[in-house]
Amino acid sequence: MLDLLIIVSVVLGIIALAQLIKVLELAGKAKGENSWDVTDKDNRTQARLMPVFLVVYFLFIIYQMVAWGGYLLPVSASHHGETIDNLMMTSWIIIFPVFILTHILLFYFAWKYSYDKNRRAEFFPHSNKLELLWTIVPTVVLSILILYGLNTWNNITTPVSAEEDPVLIEVYAYQFGWIARYAGEDRALGSANVRNIEGVNALGMDSTDANGWDDKIVRGEFHLPVNRPVQFIFRAQDVIHSAYMPHFRAQMNCVPGMTTRFNFIPTITTMEMKKITQNEDFNYILLCNKICGAAHYNMQMDIIVESEADFDAWLAEQKEFLPMDGKPKASDSATEEVVEEVLEETATSSIN
Repeated sequence: MLDLLIIVSVVLGIIALAQLIKVLELAGKAKGENSWDVTDKDNRTQARLMPVFLVVYFLFIIYQMVAWGGYLLPVSASHHGETIDNLMMTSWIIIFPVFILTHILLFYFAWKYSYDKNRRAEFFPHSNKLELLWTIVPTVVLSILILYGLNTWNNITTPVSAEEDPVLIEVYAYQFGWIARYAGEDRALGSANVRNIEGVNALGMDSTDANGWDDKIVRGEFHLPVNRPVQFIFRAQDVIHSAYMPHFRAQMNCVPGMTTRFNFIPTITTMEMKKITQNEDFNYILLCNKICGAAHYNMQMDIIVESEADFDAWLAEQKEFLPMDGKPKASDSATEEVVEEVLEETATSSIN
């Protein structure tokens, strides 16, 4: 009922405003004036309103910063995230003074040079010095920012070397969810192809590739060890998705038919971040940052950052793609007959 009253009130207000405008137009015509004519008084009024609007505009910006500043992300939870935050802060330091100065000048000129029929405009067609100034300065500033960002981007997309002992994880996107796959003891992920997707084999893994026999597939949430490099491999099944982990300042597109990479080092555990945010319900989260379909909003997966000991214990509990107790590993010289024997033994019960 209240919503209906509000709608009726808004409609009646619009009708009343329209009628008032008509009355003012008729009153102007009675005086021999046209409502579309701009008078000197109108110009002066508009000019005086410019400084007022400037002050109100800046006050509204300050209000937004105070009211909603607390909704920004907390401190970065990854090593490279500190660089990303520094780059963002540097950009703000450069942009904000320019923003304030240009708007002050904009409204000042609108007030200072309001129309005056007795004033003659100066003809100023060109200035080489001004052209150079507003071309070179932005070019230098943007080049520094771009090189800074490009260096960071290269560091987080270059594959982590084996000497650093990274955790190798494949993040697989599909409409509308995520699956994570961890490399096993061989530190290698088995091959996969969308053509192999069938039944419980949601990742399309190639069961003849021994590198994938000890891979571990998890859903719902995945875990990361703190202060250890994590190498992500991204794939997608159907459309372009975007793996977005905001607290780690990490985002990478997941593209069907190809793999993309990203790496970072988590620096704050989930329990520590709960204390930092003073929120016991806090959890790191993986989101899709591409509008990929009707249930796009549903693409979420929790991320747990913990000590390496807790991570190792959790990973040991996860099931392997093809459990092979006593069977040859990828590093062994397994013959085709042995591979076929293993697959025949596990085909009906082991794939998960």
